[in-house]
Amino acid sequence: MKRKHFETVEVVAGQSGLHRFVKWVHVVEVIQIRKLLNGHELILTTGLGWKDDKEIFLSFLTQLIECNAAGLCIELGTHATYIPEEVIELANEHQFPIIIFHQEVPFVAITQDIHSLLINQHYQMISDLENYSQQLNKKLLEIEDYEEILHFFQKYIDLQVIATFNEKDMQFVPPLIEREQQEYRALIASDSSNMSRHPVQILGQQYAELIVVPKQRELNEFDLLIIDRTVTALAQLLLRNLYVEEKKTVEESAWMTDWLEGNHSEQAIREHLTYMDPQLKLQGGVVCICKMNSSAKSSNMDGTYFKLFCRNILEQHGFHVFTTEWKHDLIFILGNKRTKKGWRDRLNEGLKRIENVDFNAKLKLSSLSFGVGKYVNRVNDMHLSYKTAKEALRLQDILSDKNKSYFYEDLHLYRIISLVHKHSDLTDVVMEYLAPVIEYDQKYNGRLMETLKMYLACQGSKQETAKKLFVVRQTLYHRIEKIEKLLGEDFMISEKRLALEFMIVAYEYLQTTEKNNTRYHIYDL
Repeated sequence: MKRKHFETVEVVAGQSGLHRFVKWVHVVEVIQIRKLLNGHELILTTGLGWKDDKEIFLSFLTQLIECNAAGLCIELGTHATYIPEEVIELANEHQFPIIIFHQEVPFVAITQDIHSLLINQHYQMISDLENYSQQLNKKLLEIEDYEEILHFFQKYIDLQVIATFNEKDMQFVPPLIEREQQEYRALIASDSSNMSRHPVQILGQQYAELIVVPKQRELNEFDLLIIDRTVTALAQLLLRNLYVEEKKTVEESAWMTDWLEGNHSEQAIREHLTYMDPQLKLQGGVVCICKMNSSAKSSNMDGTYFKLFCRNILEQHGFHVFTTEWKHDLIFILGNKRTKKGWRDRLNEGLKRIENVDFNAKLKLSSLSFGVGKYVNRVNDMHLSYKTAKEALRLQDILSDKNKSYFYEDLHLYRIISLVHKHSDLTDVVMEYLAPVIEYDQKYNGRLMETLKMYLACQGSKQETAKKLFVVRQTLYHRIEKIEKLLGEDFMISEKRLALEFMIVAYEYLQTTEKNNTRYHIYDL
């Protein structure tokens, strides 16, 4: 409005919309314009398309508003002679400026002048952005804390800046009094549209969020560009800090190994943890072992990438993560920072998130397996959790998919079966009970083992068993008679029935073990 040729103009509508951004100036004399605009254009016209037709004028203005044009400049007298009241009302309703030239003006001179201004502003913006980026990169080389980046960014953008970390910790720049902080926390919790929110992604996961509050003015294109540069810088700094911390953790692996072997007292462990982080308060914990089956050898960097990713996920679920490696296994000692209640659901959710990510591009992993030991209330009992985690992981390779679980406490009968298998010939014990049925099925394909398992599971209900096996009752009666002849008519007596149920689970365990051994044998060959 302060440029040449605009000295004598009149704003007849949309006065409150004069703050709108102008990205380009466009001369238009056609009335069907919707497909010709990208938004933020200042339109110059003589009104040739509608002349004094009010309805066509309203349709033209509606298209401009819907396309988010910046404003409309009309040269009155040549073709259009007046502005209808309905047009002014529509423009005011949408805060859409209508500017009138009361005398002939050179549109070509206006477009040349404003386009030169816009191009020069754009060039200056690129220059300022490059200067900002260079200063930001220089700071990244010199600093270790994100606060300096936030202060530098806030000084540049001159708006209220808020940074959140792990969805809890908040940093306000410039600082605010407690009452104002609470107001902003409430706005963030309500996901208010009055804030511009930008996630800080690390290893594919949101680790922090940068929030800008544009109370004094609207964000422009330059603001959005420096926000993008700042978010990238924060991600680089946080990733670097995480990487350094992970390297320190690797250096402490010998101490961790002694911890897992039960060689440290509770006092020694507490002192060591206090030295690492004076604010750290653990409510017991659990050991989780991760077995990475690689289709190709990974580099150290790739391994660190995976550990950082897992650590980020597990910390979001309320655990302090200590990491060490043993042979090809990655061991996480997970100190619980929250109450014991719900620890299992939190960990289960975190492990599923890790399993659902495709790591092939970075690590060339064919599969991941997790074994979670018993939860312990005292930190010096982690060796007990480690021992059970190893057992849980070992059983992952043996059990069928439907029987698998991350958690040692879910394995129930399989823990007993595994113990029996270690100290005696489990096959002989199983065959002592089930040999007649197994041999009959092998000889006649009689499906007696399947029938026996379902009959026991249905508590001896013939109707329910027949329904689940999809057979008629007469067929089921015939099979049960065969089972009675082979195992004895007393096979449903409580003690014998309990033993048979146990032996069926053991038999399936042996079958799965045999299949795995055969598969590994062929693989080795």
